[in-house]
Amino acid sequence: MKLPLLLALLFGAVSALHLRPETSTFESTLGAKTLPEDEEMPEQEVEEILSRELEEEEEGGSGSEDASKEDGAVESISVPDMVDKNLTCPEEEDTIKVVGIPGCQTCRYLLVRCPRTFNQAWFTCQRCYRGNLASIHNFNTNSQIQWSVSALNQDQVWIGGRITGSGHCRRFQWVDGSRWNFAYWAAHQPWSRGGRCVSLCTRGGHWRRAHCLRKLPFVCSY
Repeated sequence: MKLPLLLALLFGAVSALHLRPETSTFESTLGAKTLPEDEEMPEQEVEEILSRELEEEEEGGSGSEDASKEDGAVESISVPDMVDKNLTCPEEEDTIKVVGIPGCQTCRYLLVRCPRTFNQAWFTCQRCYRGNLASIHNFNTNSQIQWSVSALNQDQVWIGGRITGSGHCRRFQWVDGSRWNFAYWAAHQPWSRGGRCVSLCTRGGHWRRAHCLRKLPFVCSY
């Protein structure tokens, strides 16, 4: 009786030794391929979502020349050549001076009520007022401009921000070349879908990405 019992125990021990490595290998392989690491997956998902949301736009822009530049001061940018150089300057009654910028006696802004595309507005500021589309660097200036445009029968106006590059090389720039050191984005912006140009909302003063071919009133600095 003892001999059969001893053989049975020995056979069971040998079988367990053969099965354990296979089970261990199966578990480790399954875990490596199907179970995400707690710390890494959320970050990867965020990157994928942002990349998908920013993969569009109407006006191209490979961004190769901007890929090596950090958000900050850049060389002044020229108006694209495709802009109609025969655009007429707005009438004086179509413009409103923005005055009383707190803490900046030399800041001069002009609201132009004639709706134009972003590039047309940019060209108009340079040609007609020897200036540029407005860059905004603090909350006081943003508030004063918003107050000046709040009476318009439009929900947005162009300011001088634009988006260059693509993917992880995407950058925000002011067309006058000044440093991008302030932003006042609306909820879900700038990651929600939109264009490559920046507009200011006449209600609340928040910024939104807008398609550059939209015709909007605009604000020049001069």
